[in-house]
Parts: sequence; structure tokens; C-alpha cells
Amino acid sequence: MTEFRRTLLLVVLMMSLLMLFDKWRVYHGETSLLAPRPAAKAVLASTSASAPGVNNAALIAAATSASGATSGAAALPIEDVTIQTDVVKATLNTLGADIVDLDLLKYQEVDNHSEIWRQIKRLVGISAPTPEKADVKVFDTDSQQFYAAQTGLTNLPGRDALQHIVMRVASSERTLADGKNDLAVRFESPEVNGVQLVKTYTFHRGSYAIDVTHEVINHSAAPIAPDLYLQLVRDGRVPPGGYFNGPSSYTGPAVYRDDGFHKISFADIEKGKAKDTVDSKAVTTNGWVAMIQHYFSSVWILAPGTSRSYSVGRFDANVHAQTTYFTAMFTPVGTVAPGASQTVKATLFAGPQEERLLAPLAPNLEQVKDYGLLKIIAQPLFWLLSKIHLVIGNWGWSIVALVVLLKIAFYGLNANAYRSMAKMKAVNPRIQELNVRYKDNPQQKQQEIMKIYREEKVNPLGGCLPIFIQMPIFIALFTVLTSSAEMRGAPWILWIHDLSVMDPYAILPILMTATSLLQVSLQPTPADPMQAKMMWLMPLAFSAALFSFPAGLTLYWVTNNSLTILQQWLINRQINGAKPKALKASDAKIVKS
Repeated sequence: MTEFRRTLLLVVLMMSLLMLFDKWRVYHGETSLLAPRPAAKAVLASTSASAPGVNNAALIAAATSASGATSGAAALPIEDVTIQTDVVKATLNTLGADIVDLDLLKYQEVDNHSEIWRQIKRLVGISAPTPEKADVKVFDTDSQQFYAAQTGLTNLPGRDALQHIVMRVASSERTLADGKNDLAVRFESPEVNGVQLVKTYTFHRGSYAIDVTHEVINHSAAPIAPDLYLQLVRDGRVPPGGYFNGPSSYTGPAVYRDDGFHKISFADIEKGKAKDTVDSKAVTTNGWVAMIQHYFSSVWILAPGTSRSYSVGRFDANVHAQTTYFTAMFTPVGTVAPGASQTVKATLFAGPQEERLLAPLAPNLEQVKDYGLLKIIAQPLFWLLSKIHLVIGNWGWSIVALVVLLKIAFYGLNANAYRSMAKMKAVNPRIQELNVRYKDNPQQKQQEIMKIYREEKVNPLGGCLPIFIQMPIFIALFTVLTSSAEMRGAPWILWIHDLSVMDPYAILPILMTATSLLQVSLQPTPADPMQAKMMWLMPLAFSAALFSFPAGLTLYWVTNNSLTILQQWLINRQINGAKPKALKASDAKIVKS
């Protein structure tokens, strides 16, 4: 009966892990492992009217016409303006003065799949030079993708062109000069029925936060009261996850309001669920909108106390040549009297999800970092990891130190589990003999086994409870190590130059497999041969699953395994010093089959 319970518990544990992993995939926007793969199909739907669409032919024609409507001036050209600082390279288009491309100069794209094949070629003697890595893009509007940050004016009857108009560049500097900390780029629209919009982008040295000032100038004879929209628009492509690319993360729009943080996936927008989450009529004085992907985010932020409303939706393919999705924030400019002007300031963040960069910009902005369902555990773990890093200065050694601290914290709980397993291993020969002696009398065998457990004070399930208690912490730490942009490009030692990608020589995965198998050897051997084989196969299957995962994660697992082996070995020695009772003469007699 005990063996049946152990086998059943093992099956339940494996199924629980599978279901947790499946739920984690679904939570991050991937298809369930248990669901049939849907056939690929084109997405067609009507354009949402909740936010202004841009770049369609009608608006371009209107904007171009409006740009030359004042004093018979020639139409302004639609052109790109490229700005470069020490950390970003941004491209702004004069049509709307929107950011249509932004490269993060400190971060490079990583392709685990290509890296694996490159290492295999090197092992067999085939030349495989290291390819030049491209910078990570936050915004991009090439023919394959659409992702942009846009702003404009609405609620101006007869002046729709100001939603997205061709503007004139009124500044000449394009590169942040040495010795300067700021670079301002000014765009001026032509007058449209007496109203003019001036946008000024201010880039800062060492910063991914861009200040954007909108000045509305009323040259007409009547007061106006326009609204300003700030929106992020991107197509529905999701960065590839899968075995070779490591764990995936949520990709899509998000809104933070007074009632909390909301993720609205592309799939939810397609199903019309966005209206259930985001009420476009609700007005707040706190919040922001974001577009999130693994490690990086873009966010529009308004000053605290500024009135704002929100909208999330989609544009049909006739707007941006493909289906796109938006998250937008609207704020009233206020009444602008004739001959007067009004200014609204906003901040655009476009960069890595590093908490030290996010926290000072807006309340709860660090929530764009996707910790998943166990955020309540993951956030304190990252806080502790970051404090350790402040002392050590190396993220790899910080992971090792964190594992040591967790082992110390759970020492008593783990020690009880290992003592239970050590006692089980010590009495295992007696159990094996009883299995042979009473193979035809399972009820008597169970009684004798329970008698041994009582005599030796052994709890056959004592090693399982601590594992279940610690499982949420292990999963939360897994999330921390796979979602933290701080790991991007962070070296450890020697051959590990980036903790966010797989070990290029698979040394850590091999060590993880070896230490996992060594752990199995220190545990009691089950009487059931099938269960014994399962105990050896599970570490191999688990190691194969984590083979291509980030080096930071495998480093954690190797450290955890090594400390577990040390603790278990010491407890086994302690238990073996007090030998279990010898078999009675009557029990020692083996009945031959």
C-alpha cells in the first residue's frame, strides 16, 4: 500500500507540474499544450473608432494638404529624422512627428537556435564565425512589423488634420554632443484653421525616458478645447518562445489605473473583451498605458493629477497595411483663448524593464515586468537578489548567494525531509526482504512494513511535504530569473558572458544533469522496479527540458542541487552512524519462490 501511495504521489506531482507549466504558457499568451493547434488564418475585422488611426491614405492626403494650406506655402516633405544619444537611436517621422523606430544601443538581439548550431559546427570542425548582433528595437515600422509611439490632437471640429499632420523640423541638432546631457528636437505644424501644434522631444544622456511637450497655439478668433491623445500601436506578432528560444513572456497592451494593473492580450481584443476591462468613459488622475514584451516595454506617462481616460482596441489592415492594436490615453488640453497657448507635458519610456529605471517614473510602473501568477513571491525575491547584487556586483554570484540564503532559510524543513529519506534508505533492505517473504500476502506485508516504520520512527511521506511547500518559491524564482532585464548581457565567469541566454558550451546543463542524478543515488530505492526507473528518468527529462534555458536559471539549479547533495550526504552519514535494528531471525528467513 505504501508503494502504491508513493507511486500515486509521484504521478500527482508530475501531473501538477505539467498543469502548472501549461497554465503558465496560457497566461503568457501561448496555446495550451492540451489544445489542438489551430489552422493559420488571416485576421479581418472592422477598425475601432476608439482612437485615431494614422498612416492611411486619407489622413496622409489631408495632412499633406494642410501642411501647405497657410499663405500658399508649399507642402512640407514627409521625411525621417534620426536622433542618437549614448543609449538610443530614434527615428521620428515628420508625418505626425511620431517615433517610428528606436534602437537600444546597449542591448543586442539573441538567437539561441542559431547559437546552438554554431557551437555544433565548431565541435565538428566546421567554420562558424560569430555573427554581428543587431540592436534590440522597441519601435519599428518596416515592411514586416509596425510598432510606433504616436500623439496628436482630437476634439477639434474642422481640424481633423491635426490628428496626424506633416510637421516642420525646427531644430538642427541630431546627435547628443559630448559634454551635453540633453538634446531637444522641435516639430512645428502649419496652422489648420488658426490652430497650431508644436511638439518638442527632449532626450537625456543615459536615459530611456523621453520628455515630450505639446504646445497648442490658438491663432483663431474663437476659444478651443482640444484633447491630446498618447498612444502605442503595434502589430500582433509575438516574439518566438519555444524550446531553443527559452521561456516566453506576455506580449501586448497594458493599462494601469486607480483600480489596478490590467493586461489586455491581442486575443482578448479580437474577442471584444477589451471593453470589459477598460472603460473608455472612466476618467482618473493617475495611471499610464504600456506595450509590453519580454524584457522591454514602451510606456506613456502623464504628470500626477492630470485628468485622463483610456482606450484599448485594434485598427484594420487598411490603416497600417496590417492589423494593429493600440493602447491609448486621452487628456484634455484645456480651454485655449484666442491668441493664447496651452502646454501638456508627457513622458515616453522606451527601454528595458529594469526596476531601478521604472520605479522613479510613475507609481507601480515596475508592474510591466511580467512576474506571472506568483508575483507576490517573485517581487520580494528580486528585491533580495538586487540587494545582494549591490554588495557583490555580479549577477551570477548574486544568484549563487541567493540560493545559499534560501537553503539556510529552509534548512530545518529540508533537514527533516532528508532525514526521512535517509531513514527510508537505511530500512530499505528490510523492506525488500519483506516484499519477497510476503509477495503472496500483501496485507501481511503491509502490516510488517508499518511495524518497521513505527519501530524506526520513519514517515514514508516525510520527504514530500517540504517539496510541496517550497514549490511556489522555486517557480517564482524561475520567473524572476527568466523575466529580469538586468540579466541581459550580464556575465558570470569565464565562458558565461550573458546570463539571459543558454550556456554556449552546455557545461551548466551537463552539471545540472549530473547533480540531479547524484541526488537520486542518495535517495532510497523504491521496491517497485518501474518506480525506480521513473526516479532515474525524471531528472533526465527535466534536464532535457531546461537544456536551452538561460544560464542564470541553470546556474541556480546547479547551485541548489550541489547544496542539496551536501546536506543530504551529511544527514545520511549521521543516520548511518545509528544503525537500524537488525532483522529478527524470523524476518531474515527468505522464502524462495
